[in-house]
Amino acid sequence: MAPSVLIHLPVVDLAASRSFYTALGWTPDPGFSDQHAVTVVAGEGLWVVLLDHLTFRGRADKDITDTRRCASVITSLSVATPEEVDVFVDRAVAAGAPEGRPQDQDFLRSRSFQDPDGHLWEIVWMDPLASSGNWTAVQQKYPLEGSGHA
Repeated sequence: MAPSVLIHLPVVDLAASRSFYTALGWTPDPGFSDQHAVTVVAGEGLWVVLLDHLTFRGRADKDITDTRRCASVITSLSVATPEEVDVFVDRAVAAGAPEGRPQDQDFLRSRSFQDPDGHLWEIVWMDPLASSGNWTAVQQKYPLEGSGHA
């Protein structure tokens, strides 16, 4: 059985966060949502649990980082093609997300954005050859010479 991942995020405005994550194409799960939490299904085995600050603080027993000013984590999701990176992040930007700096190499493409609370997300495609760790084959497929890489 593949592991499931639940990402819990503190949010200021549950309704705004629900709208944003729904605009990404993720589906709210009413069975795990109430007046203090909205859970969205982000993919097979992946849920994002948006919690109001009081509920999050009660679970974490720590102060909440102001993610509009400070970064605490970048959550990266991989996709199957470089085009999917653009489709996904373009949806986020259309929903009002500020976009981060893209990374575009021959074997890797990523773009990033922030949700309404400043949580950082990165959408990544990596050539399966690079994912295999066979760097000799990667260097043969994507030679550095003349490619503009330093």
